[in-house]
Amino acid sequence: MSPGNIDSVLALVDEVRFAFQPLINIKTGAIVAIEALARPVGAHVQDLFREAARQRRLTELDVELATSALNSAAEHESLLPLHLNIFGGTVTHDLPRLDLLREKLREIGRREQEVTLEIGPPFARLDSAELLSGVEKLRADGFQVALDGVGEGDVPLTLIADIGPAVVKLDRAVVAGLPDNPARVAVVEAVRHLCESTESQLVAEGVENERQLTALRRNGIRLVQGNLLAPAARRPPTASSVPGVAAEVTDPQGPSISTLATGPRVTEFLSPATMLPTDATADKVRSVLADHPEISGVVLVDEQNRPRWTIDRNRFLLAVTGPYGHALHAKRAASRLADEPRVVNTATTAMEALSLVTRSDQYRMYDDAIVVDESGRCLGAVRAGDLIRGMAELKVEEAAALNPLTRLPGSDAIARDVARRIAAGEIFAVSWLDIDSFKKVNDTAGFSAGDDLIRAIGRSLTDAATSLRSVQVGHVGGDDFLLVSNLDDLVQLASLVLDPPRSAGDLDVTISLATLVCTPTTVHGYDEASSRLAPLKQRAKSLSGSSWVMSRPGSDRIEVLRGA
Repeated sequence: MSPGNIDSVLALVDEVRFAFQPLINIKTGAIVAIEALARPVGAHVQDLFREAARQRRLTELDVELATSALNSAAEHESLLPLHLNIFGGTVTHDLPRLDLLREKLREIGRREQEVTLEIGPPFARLDSAELLSGVEKLRADGFQVALDGVGEGDVPLTLIADIGPAVVKLDRAVVAGLPDNPARVAVVEAVRHLCESTESQLVAEGVENERQLTALRRNGIRLVQGNLLAPAARRPPTASSVPGVAAEVTDPQGPSISTLATGPRVTEFLSPATMLPTDATADKVRSVLADHPEISGVVLVDEQNRPRWTIDRNRFLLAVTGPYGHALHAKRAASRLADEPRVVNTATTAMEALSLVTRSDQYRMYDDAIVVDESGRCLGAVRAGDLIRGMAELKVEEAAALNPLTRLPGSDAIARDVARRIAAGEIFAVSWLDIDSFKKVNDTAGFSAGDDLIRAIGRSLTDAATSLRSVQVGHVGGDDFLLVSNLDDLVQLASLVLDPPRSAGDLDVTISLATLVCTPTTVHGYDEASSRLAPLKQRAKSLSGSSWVMSRPGSDRIEVLRGA
């Protein structure tokens, strides 16, 4: 594009077309939102931005494109949540101009809560205090906030911690290096851990091939965007999911990922909710359901976006169709045909949500659960079918990971529990239990007696975990066990493990127990805990009799609590 005045640049906005690319939850296949991407005719969007910057009217063009994107989405009558791109400089230097977005939303009949503003670089020359103040104002207005371009350019990681965005977009330049570039894999892991601590959802952009998708899956990334799954298109998608995406169960050979010991959170199964105001008529709801056959129901929300009623598609249409249904209900409030919402928060596990679903009245067993934030505002819906399928897959994966001898989980379960406790800022203990001279047991009493001994220890550890709620047990192979517990349960756990006399055939058996006390500042992950336990285990095995040694944070001293 040739240089000109800014008015000619703004005039070109009328010729900008928008493409819409879905953000997809690869755990469920659900399309959770769409991003509007500017596609100028005969030019690149960066050409428009360069000319606007030269004329010092960049923020004007920035907001003009965002409002045009809203118009384009409205023309296609899409009800999916929408992502719009905004420069960090616009938020910092020209925040009042973003009121035009709110006016446009009123004009097209949508809410701020349905829009996520993807705030992007450059950030280097921005006043961080003004940027944070602008972000808080946008949140107060109801917008969701995302941080775009992370991993490339000048996006400081501290900005994630300071803003605490609802969504973090991992730049396509990072994804392009997967899975062959170990440094890029490390970037993904680091950003994922940071997002877990800020409770931000991480989206990987630019997924172009199956190997990249597999690498993201193995690293616990649930939300992706890219041409492999759904290229940008002139019209928003009419379906609510991408078929086949969620068919793959997590690779059992892949490294463990950080999830709750009690299973994934309900947010991993989140889908967009179709929201209407509480005073919507039955005719309005019927029209929405008729135009969008992919929608399973509607959430009626108040002015603060808090769910007040839910409408199930099948029951509603059954009530309003027929010879008298339309005449009876059409002009009256749709809430007359609604149910109280089944509300869960972002901390709810999928298993807890599934229990809520299955314990309800039989006629509501397959209704959606509505997910809300800490202020009670609707974030989306979780379909019962997705929960049932997800929990079934989880149980299959767990069963495959159980040790066949003791039926105890392996190291992956311990790794998840350690990661969860570190993320929660807990002080806890990791212990390594080992049978002394186990080869001698096999050589003297026989392999069968050795297996019986391992089973007996596994049963006693299971009993300990049952009586002490903080204890997590893993059988990591052979005669090695790992235990994670709160400090309050540590002494009782050691007694339950070490006090009973044990034997294999006529051979008396002793046990070694090595404990590492962990804090979020001294141990940063399962691998580090494991490596620091190894010398403690050797110290315990050097003692006679059943032994117990411990190391505490900030000290190189190994305490001998049992053993001579």
